[in-house]
Amino acid sequence: MLEISTRKIARVILLTREYGPDSVNLSDYISGLNDDEKASLVALMWVGRDSFDVSELEYAKEEARREASAPTENYLSGIPGLAEHLENGLDLLGIDVTDVEDNL
Repeated sequence: MLEISTRKIARVILLTREYGPDSVNLSDYISGLNDDEKASLVALMWVGRDSFDVSELEYAKEEARREASAPTENYLSGIPGLAEHLENGLDLLGIDVTDVEDNL
């Protein structure tokens, strides 16, 4: 289970698309998330880019916590296709973010 709201994930996706993955706006937003939210965001991205299977989500979150040697916002800013990976991860989890994105 993700420990971050769909609304917050949608905000990351929209900020990435609007300003780019290396923008200050995105970095500031991610830096304001708590550690559990950051780990869930990284794990979701990993699932979305096929580094982990959906069934390994809990393990991916644990790995994200263990491997957090740099600020999450710095790590994610270097990921090409961040928005697409997050959307793919949500799709694989059966979460539709379309309505949330439309309301942001």
